[in-house]
Amino acid sequence: MIRHATASDKMACLRLLRESHEAAGFTFPFSAAHASALFDYHHTSPQTCVLVIGDKPDGLLMAGWFEHPFGAGRYAKETVWYVAPQARGRGAIKMLDAYETWAREQNCSAVGMAALATNDVSALYLRRGYQLAETHYLKALL
Repeated sequence: MIRHATASDKMACLRLLRESHEAAGFTFPFSAAHASALFDYHHTSPQTCVLVIGDKPDGLLMAGWFEHPFGAGRYAKETVWYVAPQARGRGAIKMLDAYETWAREQNCSAVGMAALATNDVSALYLRRGYQLAETHYLKALL
């Protein structure tokens, strides 16, 4: 079951954000304070959403909509998408469906998803009609 997160889901979502951070292989430490603020923002802003899988969340997708900087209209952009290994499969696909439905309800003309270098899901996105738009690179300066 895919649903919008409630305030009572916060601790489970913070656990998932920590797991997602570890799975991504980030070299900087996880910040519980930043994860908490991220959840609060996505849970309360009218321009954002937090979708979760299940009664005790085993996956989350946070996203927000924005006005495209070059005038293409409203578009939705995923902030983080993580599904715990035990919940992967059809649940993840249903979560992506719910995200696209939410974006349509927000009058978005497009949706965006990202793929980490440590977890390339581009084949899934291409099967669903997403097109490669940009490739990002990151260089640590510290």
